[in-house]
Amino acid sequence: MGYYDNKDYDYEGPERQNRSGRNRRSGWFLSGLLGALVGIVVFFIASPYLARNGLLPSYSSTNQQSAVQSTNTQGTQNTENVSLNLNDSIVQAVDKVSPAVVAVINMQSGSSFMDNSLQEAGVGSGIIYKKDGQYAYVVTNNHVVSGAKKLEVQFDDNTKVTAKLLGVDSLYDLAVLRIPSNKVTTVAQFGNSDTLKRGEPVVAIGNPLGFSGSVTEGIVSANNRTIERTVTTNGGQVQYNAEVIQTDAAINPGNSGGALVNVEGQVIGINSEKIAETDVEGIGFAIPINVASTVIHQLETTGKVERPYMGIGLLDLSQLSSSAYQQLNIPNTVKEGLVISQISSNSPASQAGLQEGDVIVAVNGHKIQDYVDFSTYLYSDLQVGQKVSVDYYRDGVKKTTSLTLGGKTFS
Repeated sequence: MGYYDNKDYDYEGPERQNRSGRNRRSGWFLSGLLGALVGIVVFFIASPYLARNGLLPSYSSTNQQSAVQSTNTQGTQNTENVSLNLNDSIVQAVDKVSPAVVAVINMQSGSSFMDNSLQEAGVGSGIIYKKDGQYAYVVTNNHVVSGAKKLEVQFDDNTKVTAKLLGVDSLYDLAVLRIPSNKVTTVAQFGNSDTLKRGEPVVAIGNPLGFSGSVTEGIVSANNRTIERTVTTNGGQVQYNAEVIQTDAAINPGNSGGALVNVEGQVIGINSEKIAETDVEGIGFAIPINVASTVIHQLETTGKVERPYMGIGLLDLSQLSSSAYQQLNIPNTVKEGLVISQISSNSPASQAGLQEGDVIVAVNGHKIQDYVDFSTYLYSDLQVGQKVSVDYYRDGVKKTTSLTLGGKTFS
């Protein structure tokens, strides 16, 4: 009846319904799989665009790499900041002290005896360390002013003034000059050389080869170095161990007397010399400012530096021939000491009863190794007017005497 009886109607019994359900499920599965594959392809094609436009969050290893990269970048920035801060400190230090570093011009007579004119014989450096009323004071090296008939000081604006030499000390290679103060705008501040550390950054300021106001950068290579010096003085040659600051900041001819400066803009050393050999690079020396300060004050106020004096000529015991050693008639166990080769009349040594041929082995309990050790101890640890004990051998017998040290200047 009705359209339900229509033969074209396809009635589904149980068996056909099962087959039809399986077919439909298979069709749905294939359709889903195909859709998923298409979706994956579309995702990979579209993902670069989405990532570029910030529409796609990233949770892949790229994030980890980015995090590492960010960390590395931050580390680099920190390093750069430290470097920039150090560079800024050095620039500020140079700005602070460089106007107080001047050129010292040594004027000497012409080469011909008929030439009375003064000519420039050399140019070194100096440091304005004090301004007092109408005068200012400059410290430089003794060898910068040696032999000068006239001295001039040139400021960083090329203005020149005549300088008066107040005093020199050849032993420590220092000299003090006085100049008019009206041209002086900056006075250098002295630091504390005893607190220097190896690796600490420093700059050397001076006039190498006539290039005024030159700055070289380096570090403190050693802050308590000692080097053996032989100095020709008014009393002959003196050998001793000098305390110096070693630095790799370039020091060249003309830097002598200039400033070695820390990052605070304080003078911690006076540049004095370098090792100039073809196979040596970056070894320069400066006089520690704590060592120089006492000498500077004495030269400024009295024009001289007095140092302890005994009035004897000495030979190293170890340098004597075996026959000379035997003539001294001292115990074979005595290998170190100084033989008195000559003695000045009315000297502290002669007044104490010492004689030629006596072998000094100790002063004030300090055992004498050789001449350099003795002179270093004498000039560094003893004072003019000090009473000291002297242990010595004479004819194989050990004796002790006391003497009062005299004073002597080194010019």
